[in-house]
Amino acid sequence: MIDDAINSFFADRKSAWLKKNTKASMSDAEVRALEFECEAQFSLANWLPKAASRAGQIAISTHPCTFSHPSARKNKNGYVSSIIATSKKANDGFLRSGNVSVAADALGNAAALDVYKFLTLTLADGHTLIQHLEGDSEQAVNILSAADKDTYPDYQALKQAFLAMTTPSSENITSSRIKQVYFPLNTDTLEETDYHQLSLLTASGVVFELRQRLDVLRFGEAIKEAREKKKNNQLYDDYKEVYDLTTIGYGGTKPQNISVLNNQNAGKAHLLLSLPPSIKHRDIHFPKQDFFSQTLRYSQCRRQFQALHTLYRDNKKNMHIRALRDDYYQSVVDHIIEKMWQVRAVAQEQYRSDESLLPAAQQTWLCEQSIALRETTDDWLDDICSSVTSFIFHGYEKTLGNKAVKLGDEEYRHMKAIVLSNKEALR
Repeated sequence: MIDDAINSFFADRKSAWLKKNTKASMSDAEVRALEFECEAQFSLANWLPKAASRAGQIAISTHPCTFSHPSARKNKNGYVSSIIATSKKANDGFLRSGNVSVAADALGNAAALDVYKFLTLTLADGHTLIQHLEGDSEQAVNILSAADKDTYPDYQALKQAFLAMTTPSSENITSSRIKQVYFPLNTDTLEETDYHQLSLLTASGVVFELRQRLDVLRFGEAIKEAREKKKNNQLYDDYKEVYDLTTIGYGGTKPQNISVLNNQNAGKAHLLLSLPPSIKHRDIHFPKQDFFSQTLRYSQCRRQFQALHTLYRDNKKNMHIRALRDDYYQSVVDHIIEKMWQVRAVAQEQYRSDESLLPAAQQTWLCEQSIALRETTDDWLDDICSSVTSFIFHGYEKTLGNKAVKLGDEEYRHMKAIVLSNKEALR
């Protein structure tokens, strides 16, 4: 009994042949004669021997050479070797042949693709016809025994003719149209014999498996439905988007000249974005030694210090002048508090305890792991308030230089009073 997959294969072939050759002007007798010819041509007895003679025009390969160049299939030395990779699966973290379950590809004469399709039919037991032939199953023997015996008198001869497309090349033949790399074997001497020539080939099964997975991810029914619901502001399931894809074409208008898988995918494959990682620019660096010298700059408060200088030189000492002075002090404190929060925001990512030389008080003040300590203790805060006061006091002197008004202890104490009023904000 012939498997349903084989019957369906020949039914499709017959239908296509009749559609191509039947003309509207034909009489009923001519149509019946054409149908009789079709049945004879696609009977197992006639078709199998002819198909077997064409099987050698197709070569099964996991890495077809034609992806490098359409004309790389043949050179003056004969046909380029058909590579069938048999890499074993391993949990090594690499996307490579063997770690991805994909079908083998095939290349060769496009006119013989029907033979490849026939041999790769999946029968009712889940195995392909090629696998049945390789195992000499009863089903394979029954199918091939229906062939006419004039061309192939026995089963083994017919089987070997069909399996010609799976037979690896006896010698390694490459082509000048395939990209070549000379890989050094001995970096000490680097003589001519210390290089191995590698021909770079495309793992087409992996390439088109990627395309199929991306297409499901981008155009699956569930994804399209979720996008439509999102567009209409309706509740939808989460879905993923893949950006910056590039589509590459193989074979132009004749994808069948590249390979079987290429033809089945209309010659189109997807490429993921492959660019060097973009370096994230850090505007804030977690200080390693001292917050007040590495994160703060006196120049950042130049406007406040120059305004204070104008007030210090004014002979008027009324309430309005004093309030304005305190506002400028508070403005510097606010700037320091803003910088404090910026540093705290990057503390978890950038702080390295084994590299840090920060004073203990500043570690408590800035580090992520010190939150509980900051909230339950106060002794460290006194050191921080003193450092903030010193920043204001010396910042004015450094900014104005020789023009600066000499400030005394009384002004320092007033600055510190302003700072201490911000203790909770500095915590």
